[in-house]
Amino acid sequence: MATDTPYLIVGASLAGARAAETLRAEGFDGPLILIGAESERPYERPPLSKDYLIGKSERETIYVHPQQWYAEHDIDLRLGVTVTGIDPAAREVVLADGSQIGYAKLLLATGSSPRRLSVPGADLDGVLYLRSVADCDQIKAAFRSASRVAVIGGGWIGLETAAAARAAGVEVSVLETAELPLLRVLGRQVARIFADLHREHGVDLRCGVQISQITGSDGKATGVRLADGRHIRADAVIAGIGITPNAQLASAAGLKVDNGIWVSAQLRSSDPDIYAAGDVASAFHPLLGKHIRVEHWANALHQPQTAAQAMLGQDVAYDRVPYFYTDQYDLGMEYSGYADPDGYDEVVFRGDTGRREFIAFWLGAGGRVLAGMNVNTWDASDAIQALVRGRQPVDKNAMRNLEYPLESLAGH
Repeated sequence: MATDTPYLIVGASLAGARAAETLRAEGFDGPLILIGAESERPYERPPLSKDYLIGKSERETIYVHPQQWYAEHDIDLRLGVTVTGIDPAAREVVLADGSQIGYAKLLLATGSSPRRLSVPGADLDGVLYLRSVADCDQIKAAFRSASRVAVIGGGWIGLETAAAARAAGVEVSVLETAELPLLRVLGRQVARIFADLHREHGVDLRCGVQISQITGSDGKATGVRLADGRHIRADAVIAGIGITPNAQLASAAGLKVDNGIWVSAQLRSSDPDIYAAGDVASAFHPLLGKHIRVEHWANALHQPQTAAQAMLGQDVAYDRVPYFYTDQYDLGMEYSGYADPDGYDEVVFRGDTGRREFIAFWLGAGGRVLAGMNVNTWDASDAIQALVRGRQPVDKNAMRNLEYPLESLAGH
């Protein structure tokens, strides 16, 4: 399948690179342009808060493809280029230098950006965020020179960064507004397990606190002042307070945007020639029956394949069970499914939570499995995903019983 007008992908991210790969694999042989604002070729983000951050992997391992792969597949990779506008009527994008590029089909894989601190002192040197490889390199440098860091935010990025700092021998304070880290995501029972994990590894975990300012001296951060007046000394401050989807281009172009670019199960936006995938996409999920936006690696890895196939006119829908994972100290975890903070009835445990070798199931009405998390228990995610996909009530006693095979629960 060929066209003289390019298929255009904005966002040289994992999602953008996977979409380009799929277009070529599915037989598209027309012009294909992949545009990225960063100077780095597409790379994966999980190592930035895991192996690459703690020095377990080399920089080259983060990239999606080798440098020469793009030329070998006739993909016009343009880095350090910013798209400033989309004209859907003309089927063109506008670049920062004022030039235009026409498109036959357009995929937006623009990702997300870290939320910024809005307190006094937030612009001091030494206030860091973790999103790009350049951010990661800055934090690695801080770990080498700092004796103590403060991490603002007890979500996944904050906790993974705290674990990396402890692995580097740096003292860490984690400052979280909720009463437990990950409380909104996991609920109180499971959140406590992560709080205990970090305290056992020497993290000064302070929950239920508010930040009033970043203190500094000579233009550099020296710590964090809490609303109650206490001061947390730190040589660097790392903020992990969430991300927001980069949907500004879509919004300005008149596309429907609601917590991300609103797309169908085929990843098609309100404009039939424009698609979106990855962090920026709020996609209708056939299994869940509603729109969700998933900010995790597996979504950026798999969703663009469906988008690319849909761009080629194939009858496809993205219905994979949401999945993410984390590694912190000696805890490895995989989470499959989707449970709204107020959308489940109870959490059932299978295994030993004290030893951190267990599976937690989030149950909805009638004992239906909405999500499951296996902690230091491997080869379980396929069975958990089958339970989520099956949408059938499961006997809770069988679920708790380690003698009862996980794979057999779906029919119990």
